[in-house]
Amino acid sequence: MRIAIAGAGIGGLALALSLEAVGLRNVVVYERSREIRPLGVGINLLPHAVRELDELGLGSRIRELGVEPEALSYFNRHGQEIWSEPRGLAAGYRWPQLSVHRGRLQLALYEAVRERLGDVVRTGHRLSAVRDRPDGVTATFDTVDGPVDVDADVLIGADGIHSALRALRYPEDGAPVWSGLTLWRGTARVAPFLDGRTMIMAGDGEQKFVAYPLEPLDPATGTQRVNFIAERRVAGSPDADWNRAVDPAPIAGLFRGWSFDWLDVPGVIAGAEEILEYPMVDRDALPRWSIGRMTLIADAAHAMYPNGSNGGSQAILDARTLAHHLATAATIEDALQRYEEDRRPVTAKLLEMTRQTGPERVMQLAHERAPGGFVDIHDVIPAAELEEIAASYKRAAGFHPEQLNARSSLSVGAGA
Repeated sequence: MRIAIAGAGIGGLALALSLEAVGLRNVVVYERSREIRPLGVGINLLPHAVRELDELGLGSRIRELGVEPEALSYFNRHGQEIWSEPRGLAAGYRWPQLSVHRGRLQLALYEAVRERLGDVVRTGHRLSAVRDRPDGVTATFDTVDGPVDVDADVLIGADGIHSALRALRYPEDGAPVWSGLTLWRGTARVAPFLDGRTMIMAGDGEQKFVAYPLEPLDPATGTQRVNFIAERRVAGSPDADWNRAVDPAPIAGLFRGWSFDWLDVPGVIAGAEEILEYPMVDRDALPRWSIGRMTLIADAAHAMYPNGSNGGSQAILDARTLAHHLATAATIEDALQRYEEDRRPVTAKLLEMTRQTGPERVMQLAHERAPGGFVDIHDVIPAAELEEIAASYKRAAGFHPEQLNARSSLSVGAGA
C-alpha cells in the first residue's frame, strides 16, 4: 500500500510511525516547509496520547523532553483557588501527563521516522492539486524545481489548520473562525510556583493566564523554565501574521494587578525570552473527512481551541486509529470509513465543548457568580458541579482514568 502524507507536524509524523508499527512501510511524508525546525512553545500530552507513544516504543524518549505535571489547578483573577485535581500517575492513570516543548517533540518524532523508515520526509513540497483515480489518488506538490506528481493508494492531509487538502476538497470552507480572543505564548525562567509540578490556569472568559513547567528545577539558579499563555478578548479582527513576535511589556501591562502571593503573572510575562502572538481560532466541524482514497487528521480535520490542552493529543490518537484500521480493514475505503466513525463524532463533541471553554468552564462560572472573589468556592459552585465538569470533559476526550486504563490497545499483531 503506497501512502502519502501531507504535513510533517506532530500528526503527520505520528501517523508515519504508527503505519510503520503495523507493517505499512511504503510511506512518504511531504512537508511544505524547507526544513524541520523546533518551532513553537509548550504542549501538554495527556495520558491517552502518552499511552500511544509508549506503545510505539517512544515513551522513554519523549519523557526525557519535559516534565510530568502532578496537578492542575484553576484560579480566579484574584488568585483564589477554584478547583484542583491530580494529573497523570497521581490521578490513577497507568501513563503520565507530559509537558514538553512542541518543537522538541516534533524533532523527536522526526528522528524516530528517519530511524525506522529512512529518508521518507520530503521538505519543500506544497500540495497544490489532487486527482482521484479508480485505484487511488494523484497528488501534485509544488517545489522549487516545479510541480511533482505523486501516485498513492491513499492520501492523508495532516497539514494543519490551513490544510491544503481540506481547502481542495472543501473550497467553500473559508478562513478559520476567530473567537475574539488573542493569545500570547512564551517561555520564561522563574522561581518555582506552588510545588513546581503544577499546571495553573487563572482568570475567566475575558482574560486568562496559563502556566506550567517545561523543565525540572535548575539547582544552580533556583529557577525552572515555564511555558505560559496570556489570553485576552480584544476588539477588531485578528492580525494576518499568525506567528508574530511582540514586545512583552505591553502584554505584561494588560495583567497589571495579577500579582498573587504564589505567582507574579506580569513578572513572568515581562521576563519572557520571546512572546509570539496568535489569534485564538478553530474550524467548524466537517460533515465528513474522507472522500475517495483521501482523508484528514489532526488540525486539518478538527482544529479546536486550546481549552483542555488536547489538540496535540487528539492528533496522536487520530494517527494511531487510522493506522490500526488501514492495517485491519478489508479495503482502504472500509478503513477510512471505520476511522471516521471512530474519530469524527469524538472530535466534533470536543470542538463543541472547547467553544464552551471545556473544563475551564469552572473559571467562567466563578467569575459570573462571584466576580469580586469568594470566601469558600463551594458557596459559589457546589463540589458535585465542579467534579462533573472535570469528569464530563475527560469522558468526552477519551481520557477518564477508568475508561483509558480499560480500553483495548490500538496496536496490531503480537504486541497488541
